[in-house]
Amino acid sequence: MKITLNQRQARMLSVLPQTSAYFESQQQQAYLVGGSVRDLLHQQPCKDWDIVSTGDAHQLARKLANHLDAYYAQMNEKASRITLKPAEEELILDIAPLHGTAIEADLQERDFTINAIAIPLPNLVAHLTSGTELQLLDPLHGVDDLHTKTLRATGDAVFQRDPLRLLRAIRFMTTLQFSIEPQTAEMLTRDANLLPQTASERIREEFYTILKPDGAASRLHYMDKHGLFTALIPEFIPARGMPQPSLHNWDVLEHSIETVAALEKLSQALDGPPEKLRESRLNHNQTDDIITLQALLKEAEEQHLYSREALTSPPMKLAALLHDIGKTTTYAVDNEGHIHFYHHPQAGVPLARQIMHRLGASNAESRLVQQVVAHHMRPGQLSGTEITQRAIRRYFVDLGPVGINVALVSLADHLAMRGPQDLTEAWQRHLSTVVLLLTRYIRERDRILPPRVITPQELIHRLNLKPGPIIGQLLEMLSEAQAEGIIHSKEDALWFASEKLNELKKEAP
Repeated sequence: MKITLNQRQARMLSVLPQTSAYFESQQQQAYLVGGSVRDLLHQQPCKDWDIVSTGDAHQLARKLANHLDAYYAQMNEKASRITLKPAEEELILDIAPLHGTAIEADLQERDFTINAIAIPLPNLVAHLTSGTELQLLDPLHGVDDLHTKTLRATGDAVFQRDPLRLLRAIRFMTTLQFSIEPQTAEMLTRDANLLPQTASERIREEFYTILKPDGAASRLHYMDKHGLFTALIPEFIPARGMPQPSLHNWDVLEHSIETVAALEKLSQALDGPPEKLRESRLNHNQTDDIITLQALLKEAEEQHLYSREALTSPPMKLAALLHDIGKTTTYAVDNEGHIHFYHHPQAGVPLARQIMHRLGASNAESRLVQQVVAHHMRPGQLSGTEITQRAIRRYFVDLGPVGINVALVSLADHLAMRGPQDLTEAWQRHLSTVVLLLTRYIRERDRILPPRVITPQELIHRLNLKPGPIIGQLLEMLSEAQAEGIIHSKEDALWFASEKLNELKKEAP
């Protein structure tokens, strides 16, 4: 077997010999291990070069950083990171101590066989520079698993030693497109309940990596099959088998996962050529509303109100996944046997906040998910009514540009509701409503959300008011009146506010 470095990795041809010579000068053994060896053998770009060594890893790494004129950082109590100053791009060496007394013992402690391969650093240098035969240390036959694209645990206690490896297995299945062999899959199910023992920050990083590529729903289904999904988000336990009204194709849990798939498919369709979009099932009755939506989103992107990438980012996929989480606490059946989930968007907000907090999400990510959960029903509900300028204005006052993504999730929700069944006139009404909402916001924003003609401070001063809730009420009334063309100036606003103030005083007990 021969390893060749691509052009982006060629800089390591000067760094590796210096690194190997340094460890030899310190009379310490050093090995390239883990993901670095896996990626090199699998002809994949090697980002971080993982090295284990005998001796004091921190001290060795600090001196090596000085020797290479590089930056040093201690990653944790065991490992250190060396970052070489960029020539064209950053290069990273991660230095860790050898586990056990020999490299074979170190490899036995690793997670999967494909990561349990090592190469003595001097041999790697000789192989790359002069073609010396590669000396692979592969006690668990990881090379064979690399060739067959098989993910296999190194031992029975792999997930018990570090439960995060449960998610790493799904991540490797995702990023490497490997199959998890049956015994390892059984271990996933057996040890799934250990996952909550892992720090939230580590879980979030792995889970986001799982969610990011297309096909996230299939991986969520796989996680659910092996008990990992509800171990990670136990709030979904009541959703399994929870029936929905007849228009729905799936139960609450399946529908939630399928909404992620629908969001991806909607995004892919909207990114495609208009000709293909026009012929798709999304263009119900050939009205071309879906083509108009595509054009609106392009304009929104040019105005920096919307991002195609952000629509299918991990936080947005989480928002789609959690949009109906409130149904788990609001399920009810009336006397006629009809299923209801009254106020489930509002009930879902604290659950979504709880889940995002447990995942260690940022405040911005958590806020985004809560907004989608709270408002995902609004576009669909508006489609059954005469849509007023006031309703449109209120929608975007509440949500701003996030309202675009909320509207798109609402469409994904509708598609997931129907599943493989044909779309109906309800889809056309829903889509037309979303097009109207976005048209007003993207093309006529100054009309529905005009800048205030009077500030809160001016209102307080001119009407001799005291700060309090009444000011917010008056400002909201003024904004609506301004959007409807009733007031046009500061004097109009003062007159209107005075009238409304008198009405409010009369209504007061």
